[in-house]
Amino acid sequence: MNHHLAAEAHHPSAPEDAPASGRWFALALLCLAQFMLILDVTVINVALPDLSRDIGLPPTSAAWTIAAYAIPFAGLMLLGGRSADLLGSRRVFMAGLIVFTVASFAAGFATDATMLLAARAAQGVGAAFLSPSALSTVTRLFTGHSRHRALAIWGAIGGSGAAVGVLLGGLLTAGPGWRWIFFVNVPIGILVAMAVPLVVPAGRGLGDGKFDVIGAILATLGTASLVIGITQIGSLGNGMLFIGAAIVILGVFAAVESFAAKPLVDLRLLTRRPIQAGALLMLVATGLLVGAFFLLSFALQSRFGWTALDTGLGFLPVAVATIVGAHLAGHAVGHLGARVVAVAGLVIAAASLEFATTALGSPMLLIASVATTALGLGTVFVSATTTAMAHAGPHETGVVSGLVNTFHELGGAMGAAILAAIAAASLAAPSIANGFIDALTLSAIVAGATAVLAIIVVPGGKPAADAPRFVH
Repeated sequence: MNHHLAAEAHHPSAPEDAPASGRWFALALLCLAQFMLILDVTVINVALPDLSRDIGLPPTSAAWTIAAYAIPFAGLMLLGGRSADLLGSRRVFMAGLIVFTVASFAAGFATDATMLLAARAAQGVGAAFLSPSALSTVTRLFTGHSRHRALAIWGAIGGSGAAVGVLLGGLLTAGPGWRWIFFVNVPIGILVAMAVPLVVPAGRGLGDGKFDVIGAILATLGTASLVIGITQIGSLGNGMLFIGAAIVILGVFAAVESFAAKPLVDLRLLTRRPIQAGALLMLVATGLLVGAFFLLSFALQSRFGWTALDTGLGFLPVAVATIVGAHLAGHAVGHLGARVVAVAGLVIAAASLEFATTALGSPMLLIASVATTALGLGTVFVSATTTAMAHAGPHETGVVSGLVNTFHELGGAMGAAILAAIAAASLAAPSIANGFIDALTLSAIVAGATAVLAIIVVPGGKPAADAPRFVH
């Protein structure tokens, strides 16, 4: 390992020099903040009917309450990660947290569609800076086996947050009302903002303050265009137009980064096998999980006539299963290696999704199938973050976490959009038709194919407990 990097990794002002008890408390705070972000992707789903009626949002525009959050979240993620590397992860985390909390407060008081969509977009901007800086801090706080445990907790948050979002959305909508799906973020945001400076040292970052402005604009436009294209994939003309534009813009971005003195992303990062493998696992796991949640939610409500509250409660075992899977993976990765854990998780998911195609006559069997799928994919989330972040240098953790989180958001958009397009006829019908079965079958095939691919692309072997923190 480079001696300069080693010296920086053990700089006395680095976050990892905090006391052990303080590190775990810091992890709890960072995970709580991340939990809000992931939860806000799906918390709005079951509240949409009540929300749309109260603020006069047309049914044709309802999907924009989700897209308005997802587009800036994904589009600005790389800039958020790079900012964490340059300015220090705690500083960027705090800025993102404040923006997200204020935007949540505004969303809760929205009186019309314009105000709500603007507030949701501001939430996405805050999330894009908060999320990669939080993961960067987690990676710098922990070493060895404790890092595996920390990333297992982080993986559980990433996987279970979407399921808990549906649960919480149902509970709040049926209780105090849909506005509380946003208001609940405010006291949490204030608590985290007050506590984090007490347990996470500030750190210094690179300190040169130079941003690749052109690269940031291109990355944001390209990623946003890709997310829009994916979310409109059911409308083939518009979807392909935006996807085509994204390919062109991201191609220009790659060319600009190749010649930039201070690039937003060092493209050589993308040639590293562990980072490629981590991005692939994150993309597939998120796509399959969010897609399965989407299908289950509609099946329970359209096929079985469940209420929003019933549907939310139905996701409780799914959330628990995701947490259990991530917890088990946190122990298994250190003993078996990320490859074995990822392949096992994907095989479990493939088998469970295939079984779900035979369980459409029983809501309990369907919930059990999706819960088992979530158990398997919970292990994949941990494998993805462990594989990618274990090979990030001390001043690369922000941008690498930004890359991983970008694929998380892309996966979620792809999973919901593609499976909704396949199952469209079933979603509109009172009974589950062939389209629904086709969507689940495709998911099972993708999980199985990725398991085979993971054997090839995910680095083998188990990490040593005393391995250096940063490996190149």
